[in-house]
Amino acid sequence: MTDDVIFRRRALADGVTDSEIRHARDSGRLVRVAAGAYVSDEHFAGLDAPALHRVRIAAALQSRPPGVVVSHTSAALLHGMDLGDVSLERVHLTRNHASGGGRTSGVHVHATPFDAADVVTLDGLPVTSPARTVVDTARISTFDQAVVVGDSALHRRLVTVEEILDAVGRAGPRKGIATARRAAGFLDGRSESPGESLSRIRIRHHDLPSPELQHVLRDGTGAFLGRVDFFWAGSGVVGEFDGMGKYGVDGGQAAVAVHREKLREDAIRGAGYEVIRWTWRDLFDFAVVKAQLDRACARAGHRR
Repeated sequence: MTDDVIFRRRALADGVTDSEIRHARDSGRLVRVAAGAYVSDEHFAGLDAPALHRVRIAAALQSRPPGVVVSHTSAALLHGMDLGDVSLERVHLTRNHASGGGRTSGVHVHATPFDAADVVTLDGLPVTSPARTVVDTARISTFDQAVVVGDSALHRRLVTVEEILDAVGRAGPRKGIATARRAAGFLDGRSESPGESLSRIRIRHHDLPSPELQHVLRDGTGAFLGRVDFFWAGSGVVGEFDGMGKYGVDGGQAAVAVHREKLREDAIRGAGYEVIRWTWRDLFDFAVVKAQLDRACARAGHRR
């Protein structure tokens, strides 16, 4: 992670002067990514937001004393958890003290005690454990963000619900623990994407019946029809969150995937089920989806 980062302190020790560093920066050949840390312009051009954050994590650790660990959303990124709309503006670190934290425009150092079991090593970096990461991230996030991160950690089998609940209990009365506790009781690793996690939250918020997740449907002969995101068994209604990323393809292949999905949906409808779909936009006006579900349930009831 640090191979492509040029640290001012190391460069000076190797004989490079501040004047040379400034000239390279001013000419655009070096790009400052954090205090005292640079990458080449070519390397910077290929960094997306998560990759840039990883570089900044490495830079932030280089300027801190031993014992500081990567935590919160920065740790969630390194663990490979989905972050949804969580901000990557600041690198989050934690020092093993009850006080003495602080923040700058690019780094937030939390002062919170932790045990040896709360820390793991990822790519040579000290990082809070998955359970501690889920809880710490939840404490500084909205409920939506906390569920997205926690669901993905469970789905990727990085952690168990029991481990998360234990971490919540050990956190005591820390700031934000109410959100973490509420989220922990709602998490479900069967959600396979941020969109599905947010859909579950909206379903609960609108007092809709709880659907079965990732339900396998078969026709009258027992032949496999498909595995669906949401299924209301009592009504025979299928719900699908339509985030195009779920198809895992781009460009022309997307059209093939969409056509295949249409054939799948036709088969499900042909077996007597109602199907409703919603998109990212609908997650911010879920009353539209509720109305779809009500109509679908009514149609299903008329056929019975």
